[in-house]
Amino acid sequence: MSHRVEILSVGTELLLGNVVNLDAQILSQGLSELGLNVYWHTVVGDNPQRAREAVALAKERADIIITTGGLGPTCDDLTKNVLAEAFGKKLVFDQESADRCRAYFERLGRVMTDNNLQQAMLPEGCTILQNDWGTAPGCAFEADGVHVIMLPGPPSECRPMFRYRAAPYLQQLSEGIIASHTLKLFGIGESTMEAQLREQMNEMENPTLAPYAKEGECELRVTAKAATDEEAQKLLKPTVEQLKALFGSKIYGIDVSSLEEVVLDLLKEKGLTLGCAESCTGGLVAKRMTDLPGSSQVFKGGIVSYTNEVKAGVLGVPQAMLEEHSAVSAPVAQAMAEGARRVLGCDLAVATTGVAGPDRDDRGHEVGTMFVAIATSEGSYVRALTLGNRPMRQRLRTQTTHHAFDLLRRYLTGLPYEE
Repeated sequence: MSHRVEILSVGTELLLGNVVNLDAQILSQGLSELGLNVYWHTVVGDNPQRAREAVALAKERADIIITTGGLGPTCDDLTKNVLAEAFGKKLVFDQESADRCRAYFERLGRVMTDNNLQQAMLPEGCTILQNDWGTAPGCAFEADGVHVIMLPGPPSECRPMFRYRAAPYLQQLSEGIIASHTLKLFGIGESTMEAQLREQMNEMENPTLAPYAKEGECELRVTAKAATDEEAQKLLKPTVEQLKALFGSKIYGIDVSSLEEVVLDLLKEKGLTLGCAESCTGGLVAKRMTDLPGSSQVFKGGIVSYTNEVKAGVLGVPQAMLEEHSAVSAPVAQAMAEGARRVLGCDLAVATTGVAGPDRDDRGHEVGTMFVAIATSEGSYVRALTLGNRPMRQRLRTQTTHHAFDLLRRYLTGLPYEE
């Protein structure tokens, strides 16, 4: 039997957009690894009637219901009450859960109010999922042909509770595993990529292939289901190899998080250091690098040269060049990169300059006119970009930094700067 899983997230804050539903992502990823198919994501507010309706619908169409949120001590924490009512179960007091809750507060040096004992009320006959990361225990039971698992809402509790408590329970229900590899691409649009693969994707059953558009880049996810991971990997390998041959250097990594992660690993591998000079991107290249653990081993620093005075006074861009070509130009981008390499004493440097909008600059350059440069011991190179004249400032800045990291990746792997 192929299981049908529904994730039911409870919380008005999710509907209002005050909190991102990270729990659903955590659970979907974990369930996929267990070989359990998630068919539906549902979000319902802290309203008893609407929660009853959501549970009734889930009970009709899913045979595994996993809930997040609504297990706490306040009056709007209603998940257990609604689930117990829907499946005809009484809530009973569990002394051990109450003792654990009280001990948790004692460790924090806080007084536990009586309403916290509400968390120790659990469906009769359930499997209690001990919460070592918070106060509200989870629980699991089977009734009316449906497995129900309730987990706390805070992601810092939901993630370990799923991994260490719910996953072992669910493992016995799994009929295999689902494995996937994600190929990250830069330099090709989603529509172009999809057009080359449409016929193949429509014919594939196991493995399957799905394209995804990200900000300034694309992904291809190859997924297979099999009894074991070894069997799944055998199914995945031919398709992954075919995609690598088809898209070549546009694939910058497999199962990696970002271009900057790839660049960081290459810099470490080759023992090289990096610096940057940024104008239009305002420090975003430096931020993306320093967001990565271990970047201090290779990243020397960055200079945000937002004005011509800083470009000339700090980076040494000739004033005559700025006057003749303007700050938004290939010669200035090159001079910025070379200046950063010299000032920061790094092996490689990248520079960005351009018009992020929403208006043209004083020289009449359109929004989206960007120049990205790289300076190395072997010389410099500038990539001229026309990223579109729609006034989407943050997107243009992000895309420009993608190009900076792509130039670095290509240099570090011996690829041509342009193809």
